[in-house]
Amino acid sequence: MKKLILAIAFIGIGSFAMAQTTNSQDKAATKAEFRQKRQQKEQEHLAQMQKDLNLNQGQVDKIKALHEKRKAEMKADFDKNKDQRQAKMAEMKAKRAQMDADMKQILTPQQYDQWQADRKAKMEQRRMAMKERGMKGGKMHKPMNTAAPEVK
Repeated sequence: MKKLILAIAFIGIGSFAMAQTTNSQDKAATKAEFRQKRQQKEQEHLAQMQKDLNLNQGQVDKIKALHEKRKAEMKADFDKNKDQRQAKMAEMKAKRAQMDADMKQILTPQQYDQWQADRKAKMEQRRMAMKERGMKGGKMHKPMNTAAPEVK
């Protein structure tokens, strides 16, 4: 009986460890896939510009260099402001915790539990709405239809 329980425990632990490894591998694969798709879209956009504007190869090379320069500048700005973003996030988290503590003092335990449940439900609704619109973390994840609505 002990051997059976031990075997089940080892299988469970092994499965959990494999799930953790797979999750990190999935994230890496997703990130690589995203980078590849983004690079492909950039190339397609450049090819479309070349076709639409009748650009020569020298112009295409200059535009490509300009895009790369702009991308590097944006990354540098993003990295430069990282500390500010983290400080702002910590400040917001502290304010949220303070509001939570204040609400806990004002509400009865049942009201507080209901308030927490309502907050979680609303957050999940917003998350699903963003997912439906193709957004992830407040940023565009896939292009929205920007064409003007058809008038009948």
